[in-house]
Amino acid sequence: MCGIVGIFDIQGNCEIDRDLLSRMNESQFHRGPDEGGLHTEPGLGFGHRRLSIIDLSSGQQPMHSPDGNVVLTYNGEVYNFLELRTELEALGFVFRTHCDTEVILYAWQAWGEACVERLRGMFAFAIWDRAKQTLFLARDRLGVKPLFYSLLANGQFIFGSELKALGQHPLLPREIDHSAIEDYFGFGYIPDPKTIYRGVMKLEPGYCLTIRHGQTAWQPRQYWDVRFEAGPSRGVEETGHELIERLREAVKIRMVADVPLGAFLSGGVDSSAVVAMMAGLSADPVNTCSISFGDPKFNESEFAAQVATRYHTAHRVEQVDPDDFSLIDRLSDLYDEPYADSSALPTYRVCELAKKQVTVVLSGDGGDENLAGYRRHRWHTYEDRMRALLPDAVRVPIFSSLGRIYPKLDWAPKVLRAKSTLESIGRDSMAGYFHSVSVMSNDMRAKLFSARLKSELQGYQAIEVFRRYRQSAPEHPLSMVQYLDLKTYLAGDILTKVDRASMAHALEVRVPILDYQLVEWMATIPPELKLNGREGKYVFKKALESYLPNDILYRPKMGFSVPLAGWFRGPLKQRVQDALLGDTLRQTGWFDPSFLQHIVSQHQAGLRDYSSPIWSLLMFEAFLRKNLA
Repeated sequence: MCGIVGIFDIQGNCEIDRDLLSRMNESQFHRGPDEGGLHTEPGLGFGHRRLSIIDLSSGQQPMHSPDGNVVLTYNGEVYNFLELRTELEALGFVFRTHCDTEVILYAWQAWGEACVERLRGMFAFAIWDRAKQTLFLARDRLGVKPLFYSLLANGQFIFGSELKALGQHPLLPREIDHSAIEDYFGFGYIPDPKTIYRGVMKLEPGYCLTIRHGQTAWQPRQYWDVRFEAGPSRGVEETGHELIERLREAVKIRMVADVPLGAFLSGGVDSSAVVAMMAGLSADPVNTCSISFGDPKFNESEFAAQVATRYHTAHRVEQVDPDDFSLIDRLSDLYDEPYADSSALPTYRVCELAKKQVTVVLSGDGGDENLAGYRRHRWHTYEDRMRALLPDAVRVPIFSSLGRIYPKLDWAPKVLRAKSTLESIGRDSMAGYFHSVSVMSNDMRAKLFSARLKSELQGYQAIEVFRRYRQSAPEHPLSMVQYLDLKTYLAGDILTKVDRASMAHALEVRVPILDYQLVEWMATIPPELKLNGREGKYVFKKALESYLPNDILYRPKMGFSVPLAGWFRGPLKQRVQDALLGDTLRQTGWFDPSFLQHIVSQHQAGLRDYSSPIWSLLMFEAFLRKNLA
């Protein structure tokens, strides 16, 4: 696991500023503290920071082909590299190392752009082919590893694993993209391919990019997508058995490392399943770690302990202070752009704990997206059945009106909090799902944004992020929202959170449930085997009954939450007032001061729960204060 950077002069062959390239590279020192390397030649510079995992003594980067014509800088792990190595050796390639980096280098020489389709793993890499005068960049299929890029005014194309690396370049455009502000306050993160800056992009998951020297126009190309198409008819038992076998194989190939290896163990279904598979594959106790919270509403450590005891793991647990908000300012350093998932705080802490024990961990991320584990998946299918009962001409005006007049009862029992559901049913299926996942509703954003920002947006709304997938999204309502989650929430929120939090501690996280071959197969499982009545991940849980106790499998989902509402009325009360009502937000001219005052006063008086909007505004203010001062 590493960090990569690069500078490419598209039109000319100017000398690359080696000091600048070094600063870009060293800004990502945390991603690869073991070694660093630079390569420069006229018109091109590559940088690399290395976290050594396999073949510790060799595999230094940037790596050159024996003839010197091809140079590679690469971040990630390719789990089928031994198979590819055998295939490449049969083609006549002679290997000098035992690492996967050299496999990618020769795969490019053997198969060109199609090499990326043969790689099974997580990766972001750049290849310079001097003979072809071609720069090739690629990102893995699900977006486990990040890659940012920008074309500068001087004709240089720059890229890096983190936005902070690009920020070292004095010509990086720092004009805020107003549509990204709308996206951020809609989703709580900025979905790919945008960043907060106009003219700076993320390479999307499953995409590659080819730029030839002298070329004036180029576009990223999609090389992979997941298709939700029903496979052969199978029962619960047969499907579950194959699911376990495929998961076990995905776990097995991720347990290869020349450094200490372990797993996150939260006590939830997915991480517990991964640990169960690891225990069956390892002769030694699996290293596991989890964090606990003082507040039982947020504490899953007792369930993690059950799994650790059952599988005799070397388990480590530490309690996090329930008022552990000291990291708030650290988050703006980690994420480089506004990012509003508050579970980044405990994720940072569990990565910090894991690093005391191991260098590589396996996580259970991806189970909810692939097997319908979120409560919102259940509610969406329910709402879609309601939509189907009435024609649009009747449904839309009735439910839209009911949603408007029904009071917002944050304090009431869940059965009485129907406002959001009524509003969702009054929309079409895709817009209804957007409403359910939004940090701030359309109405709230309309009140928050100033007339100036609305004018800049020219009618743009964050729902367009979903709409761009309309043609490729499956028709079945459950499959549709799973597809949208895989294309947006997974890469933009979940994997971003884990990548930055883990790499801040030079910790590699591997994600077996996101093995692309497993993902493709899970997409063929019929929706009714994923969501059965009120039970999400149904077939997975049934298959795990012989591996995990029922109180792990069938208890209510907790998630990695933090007590924001109490913080903002207690120890962070003054900080909220200073941030939301202070100069930083006011001077942008993008927000309505009276509505900011309303959010703060209503929440701190206990009349409304505005904890999610307040957190997103706190993170936005911290970004502005750090980056645009």
